[in-house]
Amino acid sequence: MRACRRAFPVAVSTTSYEQTVDVETPELVVLTYSIAGIGSRAMAAITDLLIVAGVFAVLGIIFAAVVATGGFGGFDFGGSWGVAILILVQFALLWGYYVLFEGLMDGQTPGKRVHRIRVVREGGYSVTFGASAVRNLIRIIDMQPLFLYLVGMISVLATRRGRRLGDIVAGTIVVREDARRAAAATPITPMRESREHAATLQTQLSEDEYLVLSRFVERWSTLEALKRAALAQQLAKRLAAALPDDDDRAPGPKLLELYERERRARAGGVASRGETGAGRERQALIAAGSPRWNTFASRLAQAQRRGLRSLGEDGVREFVAEYRALSADLARLRTASGGRQLDELFQLGRLVAGAHNLLYRDRGMALRASVRFLFTEGPREVRRSARPIALAALLLFGPAIVAGVSVARTPSIAPELLPAAMLKRAEDGVRRAKTEEGYIDDPQLFRPVMASGIIANNVQVTFAAFAGGVTAGVLTVFMLVFNGVSMGSVVGLYASKGILPLLVAFVAPHGVLELFAICVAGGGAFLIAAGMLIPGSRTRRRAIVENGQRAIRLIGVSTLLLIVAGTLEGFVSPIAWWPIEGKLAVSGTTLVLLVTYLRGGRTVRAEPAAESVDEAELQPSPLALAPVTAPRAP
Repeated sequence: MRACRRAFPVAVSTTSYEQTVDVETPELVVLTYSIAGIGSRAMAAITDLLIVAGVFAVLGIIFAAVVATGGFGGFDFGGSWGVAILILVQFALLWGYYVLFEGLMDGQTPGKRVHRIRVVREGGYSVTFGASAVRNLIRIIDMQPLFLYLVGMISVLATRRGRRLGDIVAGTIVVREDARRAAAATPITPMRESREHAATLQTQLSEDEYLVLSRFVERWSTLEALKRAALAQQLAKRLAAALPDDDDRAPGPKLLELYERERRARAGGVASRGETGAGRERQALIAAGSPRWNTFASRLAQAQRRGLRSLGEDGVREFVAEYRALSADLARLRTASGGRQLDELFQLGRLVAGAHNLLYRDRGMALRASVRFLFTEGPREVRRSARPIALAALLLFGPAIVAGVSVARTPSIAPELLPAAMLKRAEDGVRRAKTEEGYIDDPQLFRPVMASGIIANNVQVTFAAFAGGVTAGVLTVFMLVFNGVSMGSVVGLYASKGILPLLVAFVAPHGVLELFAICVAGGGAFLIAAGMLIPGSRTRRRAIVENGQRAIRLIGVSTLLLIVAGTLEGFVSPIAWWPIEGKLAVSGTTLVLLVTYLRGGRTVRAEPAAESVDEAELQPSPLALAPVTAPRAP
């Protein structure tokens, strides 16, 4: 039977040094990942923040320099189009930096790469663009209050796998990826004639004694002289049976010589004193496998830097064969270790985990897949999520209708519901309606700036509404109701003054798409909330992750609609000389196009209600890697 491409979390364990999570690969080998601590994650975040700030500063300098020199290639960047491009580039950098780098660099931003941590999906798989988008949009909540990330830090400290809210919804974890534990440099002393013999069956020290001695040697150079001498004296008494009686040197040099002798014996496959069966197999595995593991580590590093293609066709075949061989070694060594925390087991686990991530890496979102995501999967998800979208619409338009009718009947309550600036605009609207100047001043030359600013603002608002789903939908409900009341109050106020056509003429061209996009984003938030509150037959964790993957499709649709709506609002809506009939015609056209768009994807069979987190995980691996089995040590 072919193995399924799914890896399941097995357990989370905590040692005195680090927190780990075990996952089982399709080859039935358990891999151990070290959870990244809050310190390394904070340093990576600060590094990324400095990079983004630096890029912002460079863009500003370049923009100022280009404007000062009169443009570039005949294009006046100092004009409205130049400012509009700068706004959009800054917006894309602010929101796309993390998603782009994590998607293209296999779960690493530059900051994460510097501090050697990586985002992976549960099961050890590489993070996808969708999962990265989910975890980074929820960052709006994690960074509260005031960009201090207190919410995220509390979540990291409170969860077993050190996950912030974005990781919980996206089904990701942040792991350290140290290739091996680096031992401290060991002082080299002249050794006396070695007493080792080829026929030696076991070492002089037991495994526990050797572990204590090795930790002492690792700390040798960091200890103060007096403390080092005192510890060496105590340790020499404990290990007196393994030290020569006729050696009158200080305990320190004798212990260093003993350590070197024991290390060489173990590297040669000699079992520890008192070890039989599994213990002897463990030493034999380490001695025989270490050269191959080191060679594979070099090849893995090359593949991680340059990609599997850099190995060539034959090299990839060899890489897969070596991965399977190391997976078998890992299974055997884990069995033979008897639960001991071995450095060699740690190193081998990191190598297999790195190769596993590389082989099962998501191939990225190509242009064709992006088009399918937006024009097939997105509309299909909108139809499937009709109920949460309808709930969002009810929370937006219900309060809007109540507020609109109330203000239209009793204009005196408008100051309690609207800011002073909006009241002043309505008063000015009476004059504008008489002079046919339009709802606002037509920016004309500054229409591109207005459009780009509107797009950036509206998309950020929907991102915030989406992120509110992680608060069980409470924040999203508040935002929808608040905006609904504000919107309805404005309509009621203009109606009470008899100038409602002035407002309708401005809103009509973009209103259909913008309002529907807000409802779609709210529906995505309610999907996440539903996974938290009513998971059904699924586990709550699985429900949150699956609904999060569905919700990100809705955000993709919402963002696309808001880009079109913002363009219309900046270029078409402010035109004062267009008659209201013409703008209503634009509104009708956008409605027809919206319905046509939402009918997309009907040729594809609908997804089952209990879909998995990622359909790709349910497909057999193209590498067809068979399960790895290892005989139990005698």
